[in-house]
Amino acid sequence: MDRLIWAARQVRQYAYAPYSGFRVGAALETDDGTIITGVNVENASYPLGCCAERAALYTAVGQGYRRFVRIAVVGPGSRPVPPCGGCRQALAEFGDLTVIMATPDETGPIETRGLHELLPHQFGAELGAKEEPHGL
Repeated sequence: MDRLIWAARQVRQYAYAPYSGFRVGAALETDDGTIITGVNVENASYPLGCCAERAALYTAVGQGYRRFVRIAVVGPGSRPVPPCGGCRQALAEFGDLTVIMATPDETGPIETRGLHELLPHQFGAELGAKEEPHGL
């Protein structure tokens, strides 16, 4: 089994989803092979929650990482769950990652897409941001 999918499946147990029960785990791989995980965290004031993909991304950025290769996302149920639009846009800030969507069950389907396929017309720095992307 791919270690990235394994990490996303393992971390999913720590998701905090008391309102929806929709527990998601994500594992983000850096260009040096480091894996950073994240889970979704809900809040009674729904807009204040955070998706697993962004939790992993923000943790990685906070640790100094800026270059990412792949992200694995594992949600509940028998169908792979793609990142939401907000997570797609947040990830796109750091390039065209490979997105692996898997199920909690090792025998379930796995889908792999390029981020550009999931977010074909992304908003990017080339549209007018003043700083260089990736903080470089």
